[in-house]
Amino acid sequence: MRQKPGETMERTTTAPHAPPDAERLRRWRMVLGADSADSTGRALTGQDAAMDSALNALYGGGGGKKPNGRGTGGRSAGLGASAPSVARWLGDIRTYFPSSVVQVMQRDAIDRLGLATLLLEPEMLEAVEPDVHLVGTLLSLSKAMPETTKETARAVVRRVVEDLEARLESRTRTTLTGALDRSARISRPRHRDIDWDRTIRANLKNYLTLPAPDTATTAETTGTTTGATGTVVPERLIGYGRSSRSAKKDIVLCVDQSGSMAASVVHASVFGAVLASMRTLSTRLVVFDTAVVDLTDQLDDPVDVLFGTQLGGGTDINRALAYCQSRITRPADTVVVLISDLYEGGIRDEMLKRVAAMKDSGVQFVTLLALSDEGAPAYDHEHAAALGALGAPAFACTPDLFPDVMAAAIEKRPLPIPDKEHQP
Repeated sequence: MRQKPGETMERTTTAPHAPPDAERLRRWRMVLGADSADSTGRALTGQDAAMDSALNALYGGGGGKKPNGRGTGGRSAGLGASAPSVARWLGDIRTYFPSSVVQVMQRDAIDRLGLATLLLEPEMLEAVEPDVHLVGTLLSLSKAMPETTKETARAVVRRVVEDLEARLESRTRTTLTGALDRSARISRPRHRDIDWDRTIRANLKNYLTLPAPDTATTAETTGTTTGATGTVVPERLIGYGRSSRSAKKDIVLCVDQSGSMAASVVHASVFGAVLASMRTLSTRLVVFDTAVVDLTDQLDDPVDVLFGTQLGGGTDINRALAYCQSRITRPADTVVVLISDLYEGGIRDEMLKRVAAMKDSGVQFVTLLALSDEGAPAYDHEHAAALGALGAPAFACTPDLFPDVMAAAIEKRPLPIPDKEHQP
């Protein structure tokens, strides 16, 4: 029986009651691969052999050739130079391995075998498993894509974007709506708008102990005894602000589009579209390398945003922040999120002065080294430390944590920095 897509290697075809030693040898043979497994004495058949062939094509040794026909001079695939053989290989790995493994193998194939150029062909794009890293590769190739490929590429990107939106939108809206309501608290609320939890905590210093009632009288009339009681005098009421059609906060996402930031660009575009759809937020998306591009007008469709980026090139953070600073009209109600590995090709001192000036004016400034699931990339530790000294600590942020980071920035609370002791 052929393995269904999504099943793991644990469920490959073996005899239902294979001796333990035979099963152990089979597993070692699959792990070691054809070049190193002669000592196991185990021959693979059926589905095991097909899986081993797919793995060996990518990770096996030998003097094979890259798909472009040039020798690798080392470990290489046995995919040959023809696109049909690559398409078959892509189909095989989707048959034998779960989606998460397929995505890793595709990424390795692009890096190790130079398959990026084959993604310019529609047939290849239809065979791959879409993920954030594939989107980054497609965006880096977008300028070289023939017209016949662009629509297929957009369809692949849209699948990834829609999956991310489905995963992230609901929690982002819920978290930020609550933060916006809390940040709009007023000091003279109507009774129905009082935040009783905050009001009680703010007035605990006004706690009064009331004298205990006459014990004998209480016991005689109620059959119980009552000790001393107390009350909190609400000297200061704290309430939620009433909803308004006008934007309560201005958000500026300033995103580095250098090649190492590809996954962050994808997630930032999705979050930008979600934030832009909230009427209580005014959202601006700025991407930069040595040039600065404002993509705010395209935020209604994150796919358009992504194809408006150009991954790669140098980095001028100072120039990008200068543009963002020039668009700030309400500093006390503005959150600026810089997403960058902080390798600055512009004027370092001017960059730091701009951050300091924005913070002094009341802007909430957030520095993210990455917005992805991979953790912090290589980054400029000196610049990260300098920003931390200004009160804008730099840290990597996962997409799941981003709503909480934004909520804290909106409410002007300490940011939920993961593994704070390891931050620069």
